[in-house]
Amino acid sequence: MPNPKRKTSKTRRDKRRTHYKATAKQLAVCPTTGENHLPHRAYWHEGKLYYNGRVVMEKEVLA
Repeated sequence: MPNPKRKTSKTRRDKRRTHYKATAKQLAVCPTTGENHLPHRAYWHEGKLYYNGRVVMEKEVLA
């Protein structure tokens, strides 16, 4: 297997890694509840599951 002939310096290594950046998550705002959520995903709010501004499911209360 090929091996590097010389040790890669910290500067060269860091220059190569400049393009690997952390990005903030893109959040959407629900028109019904005003909650922030990930786009194209269902989310819970006050015991109800919302998707695309509509209630999809309500949480059951076990008695």
